[in-house]
Amino acid sequence: MTNLDNVIVVNHPLVRHKLTRMREASVSTAGFRRLARELSLLLAYEATRDLKLEDVEIETPLEKTTGQRLSGKKLCFVSILRAGNGILDGMLDLVPSARVGHIGLFRDPETLRPVEYYMKLPDDIGSRDCIVVDPMLATGHSAAAAIQSLKNAGAANIVFVCLLAAPEGVACLTQAHPDVKIITGSIDRELDDHGYIRPGLGDAGDRLFGTK
Repeated sequence: MTNLDNVIVVNHPLVRHKLTRMREASVSTAGFRRLARELSLLLAYEATRDLKLEDVEIETPLEKTTGQRLSGKKLCFVSILRAGNGILDGMLDLVPSARVGHIGLFRDPETLRPVEYYMKLPDDIGSRDCIVVDPMLATGHSAAAAIQSLKNAGAANIVFVCLLAAPEGVACLTQAHPDVKIITGSIDRELDDHGYIRPGLGDAGDRLFGTK
């Protein structure tokens, strides 16, 4: 049984509206890319809800007062290549000072398991909060592998953000990493025989980059 205690489906009206537009086959590459950026910003708002704050004294035009700012090391967004880059910009719109890491994976055609071909992270990744981004959580194998690579590099506080998820992907990721919170715009019905999320929105990478 899948434990959904650590899974958040963001049901904000703007999230639902933009996701519905992204699902439409008639949306252009430019339109899909714009919607992905806008939607990722909304999801980032939820993903950053628990960031730590510290008090700081500031001076307004009228008087001194105490406000709050983010404390500790800056956040790190980790994009799973290539499609993760399509929602990275929206995240950076919200937190422009965040560091960025990349993990590249491909699926072995024989074993169907993810194989890592690239990883570049900040040296001090172990002291940073990490938000891993990928538009789709389908089988969950790539996300689980990427998060394991992050943990091997020293990361401890990790959140995974996607536009869409399949129940199979949620089950895989929560079983492999029960400590990682999943934030998504929707959990769709199922995966089909080709590993596509149904009803889904097609191949997010191809639609983001106009490669099909």
